[in-house]
Amino acid sequence: MKRTAILGGGIAGVTAAWQLARRGNTDFTLFESRGRLGGTVETVQRDGFTIECGPDGWVTEKPWARAMAEELGLADELIASKDETRKTYVMTPGGLVAMPDGMRMMVPTSLASLESSELFTADAKAAYARELASAEVLKAAAPSEDESVASFVLRHFGPEVLAKIGAPLLNGVFGGDVETLSVRAVMAGFVAMEREHGSLIAALQAKLAVAPAGRRPASIFTGLRGGTGALVDRMVAEIPGENVRLNTQVTAISRRDGAWIVATAAGEEAFDALLLATPAHVTSALLRPVSPRMAELTTMEASSAVVAALAFDEHFELPPGFGFLAPAGQGSQLLAGTFVDQKFPDRAPEGKRLLRAFFGSAAAERLAPLPDEEIAELALAEMESIVGKLPVPVFSVVRRWPKSLPQYAVGHLERMAELDSLVAAEPGLWLLGNGYRGVGLPDLIRDARAAADAVIA
Repeated sequence: MKRTAILGGGIAGVTAAWQLARRGNTDFTLFESRGRLGGTVETVQRDGFTIECGPDGWVTEKPWARAMAEELGLADELIASKDETRKTYVMTPGGLVAMPDGMRMMVPTSLASLESSELFTADAKAAYARELASAEVLKAAAPSEDESVASFVLRHFGPEVLAKIGAPLLNGVFGGDVETLSVRAVMAGFVAMEREHGSLIAALQAKLAVAPAGRRPASIFTGLRGGTGALVDRMVAEIPGENVRLNTQVTAISRRDGAWIVATAAGEEAFDALLLATPAHVTSALLRPVSPRMAELTTMEASSAVVAALAFDEHFELPPGFGFLAPAGQGSQLLAGTFVDQKFPDRAPEGKRLLRAFFGSAAAERLAPLPDEEIAELALAEMESIVGKLPVPVFSVVRRWPKSLPQYAVGHLERMAELDSLVAAEPGLWLLGNGYRGVGLPDLIRDARAAADAVIA
């Protein structure tokens, strides 16, 4: 029987193991260096609060996470974000200002929605109008090569839109620098819109025009009533315990006599197939003796994150909506804040509140060594500086996620195409995780299940 090693017990590694277990006919071992499975996917249940320590859900339009949840018997647990009251705010010198209604990232579906907005100056509103009027020019001038997110947004909307919305939104997802992020890797949909319509505003308007009349649009985000950790819990329950090795550090991999050799402190083992689901920087180090070029292609910048959830035993007023973005230069150490109980139902008991503060990049690196209590105190102070005086939390939950957000730099797709060809030339090797083909839960689940099926095939 074919033997398979899965290195890394994050959502990608666990999904691959679950897929192999449910398909049967293969012997596999899942190696995880820490004492728990799931990686950044973790849910804490405490005193009636449901606290997401990592991703709090997924983008609804990507179907793979929902499909797996249904297969795991979690269909009744699926919940939609509260889009009927959805607003996202941007921190400004004058306080929080709501993004105009109908925005898709930094692109409005209607210029009329900008007229009464206090977020943009007259210059930015004029830039939006010029973008819509310049559809043919933008289409003709669309570059044939990859470019940075900053370059793309500047061409369409100018510096104010980039600074106020573009950079904070992308920072919140990737924790990255828009000057280096690849637009083709992280905003592929908008690149396609530019090729077809030139104007992104025109592209969204055309999409709305053909949408079925009267159909209520799907929610932006989907989650689970008991938290995303339920995905991991259900999968782990179906993976035989003898196939999982926690607290086991893989020190090296090699290729010998047609087999993949996995080395740990306990010795070496041979496998027919190897699924590397470790973080990109770990994968790079493991691959170096096997293929220096693959190691080079998996070397990429990765930013860290620190998340602090604050639970309150009383209700207080907050701006209606999901939360806020904190652009650089506004004096906050936060990247973003979430009004958790206003984004998803059943996250806090009736009459109570749950907030989540998100620190990224340099701030996360600086805060990571501090005790949980100090990070929670800073998160509360930062939140108060933005939303006003808050009660004392009844408890807090802090998590550090070092090098958890790989940066898809300009040219990422070309590098991944070369990497894919090199991996394909190594029999029985697959690379999984958020360093390659997407960072969201649906992307990781899609790739992991496909890799497991390929192993079996």
